[in-house]
Formats: sequence, C-alpha cells, structure tokens
Amino acid sequence: MAFFTYETKKDTRSGFGAGMEYLSQHNPNVVALCADLIGSLKLEGFIKNSPERFFQTGIAEANMIGISAGLAVAGKIPYATTFANFGTGRVYDQIRQSVAYSGTNVKICCSHAGLTLGEDGATHQILEDIGLMKMLPGMVVINPCDYNQTKAATIAIAEHEGPVYLRFGRPVVPVFTPEDQKFEIGKAINLIEGSDVSIFATGHLVWESIQAAEILLEKGIKAEVINIHTIKPLDSEAILKSVAKTKCLVSAEEHQINGGLGDSIAQLLIQTSAYPMEFVGVNDSFGESGKPAELMTKYGLDANNIVEKALKAISRK
Repeated sequence: MAFFTYETKKDTRSGFGAGMEYLSQHNPNVVALCADLIGSLKLEGFIKNSPERFFQTGIAEANMIGISAGLAVAGKIPYATTFANFGTGRVYDQIRQSVAYSGTNVKICCSHAGLTLGEDGATHQILEDIGLMKMLPGMVVINPCDYNQTKAATIAIAEHEGPVYLRFGRPVVPVFTPEDQKFEIGKAINLIEGSDVSIFATGHLVWESIQAAEILLEKGIKAEVINIHTIKPLDSEAILKSVAKTKCLVSAEEHQINGGLGDSIAQLLIQTSAYPMEFVGVNDSFGESGKPAELMTKYGLDANNIVEKALKAISRK
C-alpha cells in the first residue's frame, strides 16, 4: 500500500528559490543577501525581479550577518543565504550577538545541509546546525520536507517577527505535499494515522519515514508518521497526543542525534511520561564523501533503519 505518491522529484533548495521569487513580487520589504552562491541558493528569480533588493557580500559570511542585522534594524526583512555549514558554524558568534541576542528580524536560510550534500564530504556536511541554532534564545528552527513545503515556509517566515533558521538541501527528493499548502510555524502535520508506533520525522527523513510506514504495514504494524517541520517551537501537543495513543516512538532526522529533533522530543517526554524511544540520526560521527543515497544507508538514515528502530521501540512497550 502506498500512503503517498508523487509525480516529480525536486531539490528543496529550488523550493526556496521559488519562494524567494514570489517574495520579490509580493513583499517589498524582503531583501536577499548571498555569500557568493547565487546559483546554489537558486536566487536568480529574485534578482531578475528585484535587483535593487539583492546584496552580494562575497565569501564573507560574518559580514553578511552583520549587514543583515543592520538592514533589519532599518525595517527590512533580510534573508541571509549560503551553505548550512558556513551560515551557522562559521558565523555562530555573529548570529548569537547581532541576531539572536539583539532580536533582529533576520532570516538565515541555508542549503546543502546534512549528509546528502554528498561528495563534498565531512567538511561541508554539517550535522550540528539544528542543535547550534535551536539553543539560541528566540530562534525559530524550520526544516521542511520537500519542494512545496520549502516554498511555503520561505514565504511564511517573512510574516514572522524575529530570527529564523530555515534549513534545506541539494538532492532531488519526491514532491508529495500539496502545492497550495499553508505553512504554519510550530504546527506539526500528521501524515499517516497509526496506533502501534509514532514516527516523528523532519526534512528528508519524512519521505523515508513514509516508506518505513509502508513496510511496517506489510508486517501488520500501523505506524503514525508526523512531519515535524518546525523543530523550534516544537508542537508539544501533537507529540503528546500521538505517543499517548501508540505508547512508543521513533525520531528520524538527517542530523546528529545529540542536539537534534530527537533530543527535543526526549526532553518533552521526560517531563510528562516515559515511553520507549528510539533515535534515527547520525551517532556522534562526522560524515564522509559519497553518493547521497549510499551515505544515508551507511549512516542508518533510510527507511529500513527506521523500520528496525520502530520494531525495537514496539518490543520495549
């Protein structure tokens, strides 16, 4: 049984580019900045429509964040764009001081996150960015699952007052969410109803979790799959409602287990009730160079590993 079908595959960074092109025509306060990666961030449409609202900062990410903070103070809505490794780890001090601590309305939008950056290897495959950003007071952290959701999220964050980290990637993945969806920050989406185990997934691992639910159903197990596109603020109500029904859970993310989505869910649950929980994520390791799909399998981020963790969680009930 196929819970979801798709006709096309697209990269989530192209969803960001489509969202930026929309904002270039519909929100005159949005400005875009880029650290010498226009093509990689798919900003051509924005620049074509609104060249006067684009700023090329060159390979100077710290300066880009500082300029963004200044533009925000001046009433603009800056979208600071680069690779996730450079846009979080390289400029963490500037983000902490000029964006988070100062509460400026800056949107930090980063592509090429996680293992699926592929052949560029560990130096570029940041797996710590969610943890870095969610620890900053007042920072919203969003990790959409496909092209359509990334486009919707890109448009929606312009209406949110305050700092946002938007994370997306390079590989093409199935487009399975509605084209006309309304994106709500902090509101999880229940994709598949189930009663035996809850799977809370984010980003590229949402599709893998849907595939895992199909495999589990063939085994007579009904998995509930919930898309946690917003890691902070976390939809506590949706999580607690699901686990109260299934009594066990799995978190799935293309990120370190330490500091990621699973950590946030575990912190929530330990304050209310204890259920068996398993984690799908990178376990205290850097990535390596390789084809994205092969890396996802090697590091246990595919549907089969989600199935194994779900079965293990169920066995611990």
